[in-house]
Amino acid sequence: MISINYRDGRPIYEQVRDGFRQLIITGVLPMGSKMPSVREVAASLAINPNTIQRAYRELEAEGYIASMPGKGSFVAERGEADSVRRTELLGRFRTLLPELRQVGAEKETLVNLIEEEYDV
Repeated sequence: MISINYRDGRPIYEQVRDGFRQLIITGVLPMGSKMPSVREVAASLAINPNTIQRAYRELEAEGYIASMPGKGSFVAERGEADSVRRTELLGRFRTLLPELRQVGAEKETLVNLIEEEYDV
Protein backbone atom coordinates (compact mmCIF):
# COMPACT_ATOMS: atom_id res chain seq x y z
CA MET A 1 0.00 0.00 0.00
CA ILE A 2 2.61 2.55 1.13
CA SER A 3 6.35 2.19 0.96
CA ILE A 4 9.09 4.06 2.75
CA ASN A 5 12.23 5.17 0.95
CA TYR A 6 15.03 5.60 3.48
CA ARG A 7 17.10 7.47 0.89
CA ASP A 8 14.36 10.09 0.53
CA GLY A 9 15.32 13.30 2.32
CA ARG A 10 11.81 13.77 3.69
CA PRO A 11 10.95 12.55 7.18
CA ILE A 12 9.14 9.22 7.35
CA TYR A 13 5.90 10.76 8.63
CA GLU A 14 5.80 13.01 5.54
CA GLN A 15 6.28 10.01 3.26
CA VAL A 16 3.45 8.19 5.05
CA ARG A 17 1.21 11.28 4.90
CA ASP A 18 1.95 11.85 1.22
CA GLY A 19 1.42 8.16 0.44
CA PHE A 20 -2.00 8.10 2.07
CA ARG A 21 -2.91 11.45 0.52
CA GLN A 22 -2.12 10.02 -2.91
CA LEU A 23 -4.24 6.92 -2.21
CA ILE A 24 -7.14 9.15 -1.18
CA ILE A 25 -6.84 11.54 -4.12
CA THR A 26 -6.67 8.71 -6.66
CA GLY A 27 -9.69 6.97 -5.12
CA VAL A 28 -7.85 3.87 -3.95
CA LEU A 29 -9.16 4.84 -0.51
CA PRO A 30 -12.67 6.15 -1.29
CA MET A 31 -14.63 8.59 0.83
CA GLY A 32 -16.02 6.95 3.95
CA SER A 33 -13.62 4.04 3.91
CA LYS A 34 -11.91 3.11 7.15
CA MET A 35 -8.22 3.89 7.35
CA PRO A 36 -5.95 1.10 8.58
CA SER A 37 -5.22 1.43 12.28
CA VAL A 38 -2.06 3.19 13.40
CA ARG A 39 -0.79 -0.09 14.81
CA GLU A 40 -1.46 -2.00 11.58
CA VAL A 41 0.43 0.54 9.48
CA ALA A 42 3.28 0.78 11.98
CA ALA A 43 3.63 -3.01 12.06
CA SER A 44 3.48 -3.41 8.27
CA LEU A 45 6.11 -0.70 7.72
CA ALA A 46 8.15 -1.65 10.82
CA ILE A 47 8.20 1.92 12.12
CA ASN A 48 7.17 3.63 15.34
CA PRO A 49 3.39 4.08 15.81
CA ASN A 50 4.01 7.71 16.84
CA THR A 51 5.28 8.35 13.32
CA ILE A 52 2.04 7.04 11.83
CA GLN A 53 -0.01 9.00 14.37
CA ARG A 54 1.74 12.20 13.29
CA ALA A 55 0.98 11.48 9.63
CA TYR A 56 -2.68 10.82 10.52
CA ARG A 57 -2.87 14.08 12.53
CA GLU A 58 -1.58 16.02 9.54
CA LEU A 59 -4.01 14.29 7.17
CA GLU A 60 -6.82 15.20 9.55
CA ALA A 61 -5.64 18.81 9.77
CA GLU A 62 -5.59 18.94 5.95
CA GLY A 63 -9.14 17.58 5.83
CA TYR A 64 -8.39 14.25 4.16
CA ILE A 65 -9.39 12.04 7.08
CA ALA A 66 -11.68 12.34 10.10
CA SER A 67 -11.14 10.53 13.39
CA MET A 68 -14.02 9.09 15.39
CA PRO A 69 -13.08 8.24 18.97
CA GLY A 70 -13.41 4.53 19.57
CA LYS A 71 -14.05 3.77 15.89
CA GLY A 72 -10.90 4.86 14.08
CA SER A 73 -10.12 7.17 11.19
CA PHE A 74 -12.11 7.43 7.98
CA VAL A 75 -11.54 9.09 4.61
CA ALA A 76 -13.37 12.42 4.65
CA GLU A 77 -15.19 14.24 1.89
CA ARG A 78 -12.46 15.97 -0.08
CA GLY A 79 -14.03 19.21 -1.34
CA GLU A 80 -12.30 21.63 1.03
CA ALA A 81 -9.14 19.51 1.34
CA ASP A 82 -8.65 19.52 -2.42
CA SER A 83 -9.10 23.28 -2.57
CA VAL A 84 -6.52 23.87 0.16
CA ARG A 85 -4.07 21.42 -1.40
CA ARG A 86 -4.56 22.96 -4.86
CA THR A 87 -3.76 26.42 -3.47
CA GLU A 88 -0.64 25.05 -1.76
CA LEU A 89 0.58 23.28 -4.90
CA LEU A 90 -0.07 26.28 -7.14
CA GLY A 91 1.97 28.40 -4.73
CA ARG A 92 4.85 25.94 -4.93
CA PHE A 93 4.55 25.89 -8.72
CA ARG A 94 4.73 29.69 -8.82
CA THR A 95 7.93 29.66 -6.77
CA LEU A 96 9.49 27.08 -9.08
CA LEU A 97 8.74 28.98 -12.28
CA PRO A 98 11.33 31.76 -11.81
CA GLU A 99 14.00 29.22 -10.96
CA LEU A 100 13.13 27.11 -14.01
CA ARG A 101 13.34 30.23 -16.12
CA GLN A 102 16.75 31.13 -14.64
CA VAL A 103 18.18 27.72 -15.48
CA GLY A 104 17.01 28.01 -19.08
CA ALA A 105 13.71 26.14 -19.17
CA GLU A 106 11.75 27.52 -22.09
CA LYS A 107 8.08 28.46 -21.90
CA GLU A 108 7.27 25.99 -24.68
CA THR A 109 8.84 23.12 -22.69
CA LEU A 110 6.76 23.97 -19.61
CA VAL A 111 3.57 24.34 -21.63
CA ASN A 112 4.25 20.96 -23.29
CA LEU A 113 4.70 19.32 -19.88
CA ILE A 114 1.39 20.74 -18.69
CA GLU A 115 -0.41 19.70 -21.88
CA GLU A 116 1.03 16.17 -21.64
CA GLU A 117 -0.25 15.84 -18.07
CA TYR A 118 -3.75 17.03 -18.99
CA ASP A 119 -3.92 14.83 -22.10
CA VAL A 120 -3.40 11.70 -19.99
